[in-house]
Amino acid sequence: MAEVRELRDVYGRRYRVGESDRDLLGRPRAWITWLAAAAMLAAGVQQYGFGAIVPSLGRMPGWTFGGIVLSLAVWAICQAGAAFPVAWLRDHGLLPAPVAMAAGAVLCAAGLVTLGHATSLPAVFLGYSVLGGLGTGLVYATCVGAVLAWFPDGTGPRAGIVSGAFACGSVPFVLLAAALPAARPVLLDVTAAVVLVVIAGCAALLRYPPRNWWPATPEPRAWALDRAHNRRPAVRHYRPAELFRCRTTLSLYLVVVLAAAVLLFDLAYLATFTAARSGPGLAAAALALLAAATGGGRVLIGRLADRLGRHRILRFALLAGGLAQFVLFYSGEHRHAVGLLLGVALAGLGNGCCYTLLVGLVREFFGEESVAQNFGILYSAKAVGAAVGIGLATLVVTEHGFVAAGVLSLAGAVLSGRLTQPGRPKSLLPAA
Repeated sequence: MAEVRELRDVYGRRYRVGESDRDLLGRPRAWITWLAAAAMLAAGVQQYGFGAIVPSLGRMPGWTFGGIVLSLAVWAICQAGAAFPVAWLRDHGLLPAPVAMAAGAVLCAAGLVTLGHATSLPAVFLGYSVLGGLGTGLVYATCVGAVLAWFPDGTGPRAGIVSGAFACGSVPFVLLAAALPAARPVLLDVTAAVVLVVIAGCAALLRYPPRNWWPATPEPRAWALDRAHNRRPAVRHYRPAELFRCRTTLSLYLVVVLAAAVLLFDLAYLATFTAARSGPGLAAAALALLAAATGGGRVLIGRLADRLGRHRILRFALLAGGLAQFVLFYSGEHRHAVGLLLGVALAGLGNGCCYTLLVGLVREFFGEESVAQNFGILYSAKAVGAAVGIGLATLVVTEHGFVAAGVLSLAGAVLSGRLTQPGRPKSLLPAA
């Protein structure tokens, strides 16, 4: 193994060079991508599969639609709220990745078993919302952090694969839940067992590199100056405590709130809305398509973001997500199955892809030194979005809720156009 050295580039970023991925892992770092994707594939069932069992849960005596979808809101709050504490504990050596993943595996399985066997809503809130939400947050934050750590020279495509897997993993579950509604307890027990084995297996193999690790190629200081890879490098590195001193932070936080609110509204309400008008078959197809379009769109956007610019793609994604809500509204009013599925696909490609862009935007705006913790802070906006989106689904249980969701997404698109890189002057020319 070559001598380990620390280098700095012109932006003040540190690089630890001299250790290859094979020296540290015994295999190529691409292995980490597929481990993280497999764990996320299993963990995402609790979010993207929840809508498939809402109609079944609604038949439980005394269980209301509002109470059921509120459990999804609390789940999202716990899941998103775990991101920053997990990153902080890991960066301070208090929560190694294998421990976080193993705990996440057990809690994710507990959440699914609860959904299969709970006889009261308080039990759902404890087992699914709190335990399952925290478990998914442990897995999500650990897997995204692993990609950030192992692929500092190309995070976008890898983040797209990993976050895309979080959505795609629920597609088989959604289809089986629709085909076997009476077998919900057995289906959820089997799913819990699979989730436990997959995530625990990944926990045994997933590792993080040393802080500021850099691969053997490309040469880091030359890479930092290459505009093909670093179109707009961060002006300086922001610590978490400095984040909310930046005006950009609040704008980006609100954009994530709005995008999350619309996506979670669709997840909570789409199946019930579609089943009431066109039957459970189309409802299952719509949910499966939403998950597949979200996952596939994240992979695609992860590859395009560096080339086309994250700001531009974010704006177009939110515009597409807003348009999708109006398509869903119109299709629901006129019972157009094809239009409904088109709106679902557009919604997945729009609002569902914003988290992949968030990974790169945090690095571009706030630098590298605390990127995982800063991502955790901005990702916590999903918790606020959950309250907004699920509240919308609870209070506006008609197709007009899609109109409100569309307005929220369009507002996010307008706000995203105001995002600016902290510390960079708007113009290099003196005022006239």
